[in-house]
Amino acid sequence: MVDFADTAPRLAALAIEVPSWAYGNSGTRFKVFGTPGTPRTVEEKIADAATVHRFTGLAPTVALHIPWDTVDDYGGLRRYAEDLGVSIGTINSNTFQDDAYKLGSLTHADPEVRRQAVDHHLACIEVMNETGSRDLKIWLADGTNYPGQDDIRARQDRLAEGLAGICAQLSGDQRLVLEYKFFEPAFYHTDVPDWGTSYAHCLALGERAKVCLDTGHHAPGTNIEFIVAQLLRLGKLGSFDFNSRFYADDDLIVGAADPYQLFRIMVEVIRGGGYGPGSDVALMLDQCHNVEQKIPGQIRSVLNVQEMTARALLLDTEALDAARAAGDVLLAHEIFNDAFYTDVRKDLAEWRESRGLPGDPVRAYLADGYQQQIEADRVGGHQAGWN
Repeated sequence: MVDFADTAPRLAALAIEVPSWAYGNSGTRFKVFGTPGTPRTVEEKIADAATVHRFTGLAPTVALHIPWDTVDDYGGLRRYAEDLGVSIGTINSNTFQDDAYKLGSLTHADPEVRRQAVDHHLACIEVMNETGSRDLKIWLADGTNYPGQDDIRARQDRLAEGLAGICAQLSGDQRLVLEYKFFEPAFYHTDVPDWGTSYAHCLALGERAKVCLDTGHHAPGTNIEFIVAQLLRLGKLGSFDFNSRFYADDDLIVGAADPYQLFRIMVEVIRGGGYGPGSDVALMLDQCHNVEQKIPGQIRSVLNVQEMTARALLLDTEALDAARAAGDVLLAHEIFNDAFYTDVRKDLAEWRESRGLPGDPVRAYLADGYQQQIEADRVGGHQAGWN
């Protein structure tokens, strides 16, 4: 197996975008629990995100959600983030909370509603222009609950038209990344339910459009690493939304439900050129912290990705290729699992310390006093939340 010391330099390339909404109050549709110290403004969200980066060195960018993170001066917000040592990353649109979108947004039968949805995305592009963001991420709640409710094919035509109008307004190195989701909130059919549908639309849109893969948005038993390999092979994997699920779209800490799956995904990311210099694949978290502390939850999340990336880098690909070529099924499986079962936690702690970071970022954060400070300072006002 490859030695950790030989792979450690490659770990420096790991960057994981954190979402602003992870620091606000979020959770299930039944109850959202408030917590002391929860941000009241987007600036406070960014300050918390910068704190995650300060303790881990892994989270140099923070994604925004519009209109949840609307401000009057996005250029000023960009400078505020940079002063804290982070940058504004992906801009996420929202076409699932206005009453007008009850029956869809870009796929709605009413052209006025579709125009409203397109205009919202064009406004998001203006935000990107001011923040210097590269990616516009689109997730649609569009779909139907009952057979016959709407024309499924016509909705795809409307979607294609709307996406084309949005994509045409991108400039420079800006990209559109189209997320998909198996189900919910639509239960009969979802307009972008799988990677194939997202890929088909992105292919039609051209080079500026890529697929966003949310690790929680699949049917049970889906081989996600196969999808990763296929999209990388086709040059259409734009970004990840990392999280974990036990039943459906649970948005739990990545690696919590199945760390082996996260390892297998990172093996394919590395194998397919989606990691390191030259890669344009964005790694991002998309999680809700409803019962756990938010900042430690984000720290734990980025550390989980780092650990499984470190294990994936240990994979002896030469030995694996030789076993595969010889048709030795058991040896190939053994070589693959050797990397996964290698405990790299001590090595990672020492590597972090060599870079001026705490060996145990979670413990260091809890001892730092930042949590106590924000709980004392953030009294009054309205806590941020996705609902």
